[in-house]
Amino acid sequence: MISRTSAAGRDLHSALERAGFYPRLVADVVDDALDGMEPLAHLIHLETHIEHNEVHRHVTVLVLTADVMVVVHVDDQQLDELGGKAMAQVSTETVAVTKIGSVVLSYVYQQPQDYRSSDKVRELTLGIAWSGGQRIDLTPAGCEDPQCEADHGYTGTMQEEDLVLRVSAEADGKQAVEDARTFARALRKVNTAASLAPVPQAGPPAGAEARPGWVGGRFARGHHQG
Repeated sequence: MISRTSAAGRDLHSALERAGFYPRLVADVVDDALDGMEPLAHLIHLETHIEHNEVHRHVTVLVLTADVMVVVHVDDQQLDELGGKAMAQVSTETVAVTKIGSVVLSYVYQQPQDYRSSDKVRELTLGIAWSGGQRIDLTPAGCEDPQCEADHGYTGTMQEEDLVLRVSAEADGKQAVEDARTFARALRKVNTAASLAPVPQAGPPAGAEARPGWVGGRFARGHHQG
C-alpha cells in the first residue's frame, strides 16, 4: 500500500478511503505507479454520470512528487443489468514535471460586485498540458449587422491541454475546490523550480584538456590560408 511514512502519504491514503471508489484497488495502482517515490501533493476527482439505464463512475487521481506527476484514471462498468458483475478499467501515466508546459486555472465567483477577499471560489477548472495536445472550441462567426445573413465562417479558441478537471462547490463541496487550488499551487511551484533549474553543461571529453583546440565544448578546427 501507499507509504505512510510522511504526512502527504497518510493524507493520500485517507483521501482514497474517503472517496470510497474501490479504495484498495486504486491505492495499489497508485502505489505501483509511484514506484517508491514520495508524494508531495495529490488531487482526487470522483465523477458519476448516468447513461440510459446504467450508472458509470470514474475517478482521476493526480499525485505530485518532486520529479513527476502520476495520473491514474479508473472507470467501472456494469456487465449485467442488475449490477452484480462489474469491471474496472485502469490507466496510468507518469509525466516528468519538466515536461509540463502549462498549468491553467479558471475560476468562477458569484456576485462579483460584492466580492470580498474572504469569498471562496465557487467553481474551478484545472487544465494541464504536457504532450502538446490541443483542444479547439469553435462557434459560428458573425458581424455587427443584425440583419446580415452572410456566412462568416467560424471563430474560436485553441488551447493546449492534456487533462481538464472541473470542480464545483455545488457538486463536489467547498473543500474539494480548495483541494484543487492547493494541488495546482504545489504543481506550479514544482514545475517552476524544475524549469528554472540550471542545465548541466557537458564538459570536454576525457583527455581533451591536454589536446589543443578545445574551445567552448567543441573541437576547433584550424584554418590555414595557402
